[in-house]
Amino acid sequence: SYTDKPNPHAWMSPQNALVYVENIRKAFVELDPDNADAYNANAKAYSEQIEAIATQLTTALAQLPDDQRFLVSCEGAFSYLARDYDLKEIYIWPINAEQQFTPKQMQSVIDQVTTHDIPTVFCESTVSDEGQKQIAQTTGAHFGGNLYVDSLSTTDGPVPTFLDLLEYDAQIITDGLLHNRQ
Repeated sequence: SYTDKPNPHAWMSPQNALVYVENIRKAFVELDPDNADAYNANAKAYSEQIEAIATQLTTALAQLPDDQRFLVSCEGAFSYLARDYDLKEIYIWPINAEQQFTPKQMQSVIDQVTTHDIPTVFCESTVSDEGQKQIAQTTGAHFGGNLYVDSLSTTDGPVPTFLDLLEYDAQIITDGLLHNRQ
């Protein structure tokens, strides 16, 4: 059980991903100073790509009014992303996707989606989206699709790399929140 532990999905925030890149760069430079220039250049280039995705997300989400800044997903895997982009996170279960959703959890999300007139709900690629589709059907919300969190796709899929994951999820989220508004 993962009860009372920190949310492990820090990489879902581009800002946190930049911290990872810097920590990796520092460790590589310390362990292999002869190749420091290459590590520094690679970290800089990778960070610039992450920053570009972050800027696109900031620009797109700036169009959302305060009362429509909700990110509804199956699992509470987007807490850091929600924090960094001023979104209110709603989910069926907090972190442990191995749990089956309960009627009480479902009703709580249905109530919130209805109360706040949330236009789109999402799920994650590694869990059943049955619950979110049921929530969408019950509330009239649009099912925005599955987001990648804990895994990448195959090389010919939509997210073969971490940068692809960030960009794909950012696009799915912004499309869902901006283009399905009531």
